[in-house]
Amino acid sequence: MYDIIIIGAGVSGCACARELSRYDAKILVVEKEEDVCCGTSKANSAIVHAGYDAAHGSLMAKLNVEGSRRMPALAKELDFAYDRCGSLVVCLSDEDRPALQKLYENGIANGVEGLRIIERDELVGMEPNISDAAVAALWAPTGGIVCPFGLTFALAENAAKNGVQFRFDTKVTGLHPLDGGTGWAVETDHGTLETRCIVNAAGVYADTLHNMADAAHPMTITARRGDYFLLDHTAGQHVRHTVFQLPGKYGKGVLVTPTVHGNLLVGPTAIDVDDKEATATTAAGLDEVREKSGLAVKDIPLRQTITSFAGLRAHEARHDFFIGEIAPGFVDCAAIESPGLSSAPAIGAMVADIVRGSLHLHNKPDFDPTRRGILDPKALDLAARAELIRQNPAYGQIICRCESVTEGEIIDAIRRTPGARSLDGVKRRTRAGMGRCQAGFCSPRVMEILARELGVPQSEITKSGGASKIIVGTNKDSL
Repeated sequence: MYDIIIIGAGVSGCACARELSRYDAKILVVEKEEDVCCGTSKANSAIVHAGYDAAHGSLMAKLNVEGSRRMPALAKELDFAYDRCGSLVVCLSDEDRPALQKLYENGIANGVEGLRIIERDELVGMEPNISDAAVAALWAPTGGIVCPFGLTFALAENAAKNGVQFRFDTKVTGLHPLDGGTGWAVETDHGTLETRCIVNAAGVYADTLHNMADAAHPMTITARRGDYFLLDHTAGQHVRHTVFQLPGKYGKGVLVTPTVHGNLLVGPTAIDVDDKEATATTAAGLDEVREKSGLAVKDIPLRQTITSFAGLRAHEARHDFFIGEIAPGFVDCAAIESPGLSSAPAIGAMVADIVRGSLHLHNKPDFDPTRRGILDPKALDLAARAELIRQNPAYGQIICRCESVTEGEIIDAIRRTPGARSLDGVKRRTRAGMGRCQAGFCSPRVMEILARELGVPQSEITKSGGASKIIVGTNKDSL
């Protein structure tokens, strides 16, 4: 019998796990994929929104602002990449000034600090590549950018450090209350688990679990696809801040932003799809990104694109987060779409408070709130790097040339809990394979290291778990 089972190991589920690990409880995170950060959390804009956009009075607005405020301290505590670079919402005609003013007023009502409307001259000084049509912008100095993988892994690792267990490749197939109202049975494709409390953080599938627990008040989540272009480091300084257009019917529209790793990110679209696994980009979607991105920022060097990708957001028609105990011992953390990443620290705290009250949990006296990230030799001066290599020669072996990732970093990523078990797991933790050649050079070497560290043959190594094996046979087998 677990005290708490969290279903879903995205950024919301891991934030809940980390906050709940403050208490004396037996906690399990169940994830249908092979790693944390395999759903919405791995494919988004990597933005920490300031909080001016969400409707005043909504839970989304409250948690966005609170999550944004918590992020700088959390980044130091858990050692992940975060940059409060600020954001701009660009107004492209004088006719739209009332909408810009309304956005400013909404942000002030939400409690966003430092907001002000700037005119074209100041805007061009901040962003020389801003569109010639831009007349003004809303400046939000508290807006930022983050590594979504880094944030999610940091939360998961700190939760594990404080006793939370993780079970991957385990799909929840059903659930029902236990006799006597003592908790829940969670049915999976690897057997049935029992728990006093469920936290439903299942992303685009959170409605399925919600409806199992409370069929009288059904929820419907629509997968909303967003297509993106990721550009090379050579384009990383094209803008210095996150540049939005005034929000429209489908949200914030196409943005242009630097990333914490020095790339340029352009997107997303907002296309509702029926298939909750439909993460393939489409020609039409990418064409829309090309067309719309140039409205606010000129001369975007899209020829420097190194990859395109798409992610799915968990959209619910009422457009708000749904967090609360909907049945005894069943807590929803559902419909977490944008700004879910920004809100994650506050979401975790809110869910933990609900569960603590429901289960009457007590503080854990030895809770450790800190975590150290994977050591990056590039961040050291030459003398310190030389000493590191002398002590551990693996840090002198470059495996990924594009991103200068060493064998030492990859070994560290694999040996962590939860650690990398696939090429994508290594890539998201270390950036090996994220550069210009998109893993064309380093994949065989990463496979060798994974096989050696995990004690399995290379034929068992996958790209992203499941059936995504890289080696399907040998030359001798076909002769």
